[in-house]
Amino acid sequence: MYRIRVFGDPVLRKRAKPVTKFDENLKKTIERMIETMYHYDGVGLAAPQVGISQRFFVMDVGNGPVAVINPEILEIDPETEVAEEGCLSFPEIFVEIERSKRIKVKYQNTRGEYVEEELEGYAARVFQHEFDHLNGVLIIDRISPAKRLLLRKKLMDIARTVKR
Repeated sequence: MYRIRVFGDPVLRKRAKPVTKFDENLKKTIERMIETMYHYDGVGLAAPQVGISQRFFVMDVGNGPVAVINPEILEIDPETEVAEEGCLSFPEIFVEIERSKRIKVKYQNTRGEYVEEELEGYAARVFQHEFDHLNGVLIIDRISPAKRLLLRKKLMDIARTVKR
């Protein structure tokens, strides 16, 4: 199992590098990430959240775990919806985030094969949330400055726990 990196850890702000090796190490890392995600009752977990600055994440929106490697969002539906999101890197913080209802995506699986699919609703939301992590974008970047100010004390408390 991995330790979850929390707000204040610099790895969360880096743009992750593409995965180039589809080997046993990657598969083992993904298995550990899935175990970690389930342990913390998450529905998604991006590599930067466990200190790995590479472009992949795992998610499970009810159909079993999926590994998403080198993802791209090909199309974003202009229709959006607002819903509450939490994040394992922001313990006990939940915020309303506006995201596209439907997206078309392309990514690689653990064998390096390309997968293209359309996601909507909850699956689209989780994909967009984890995709943000690969670009160093966090949920607090998607809320208003006023809401961020209201969370300032909680955020500072979380940042104080970061192991330097």
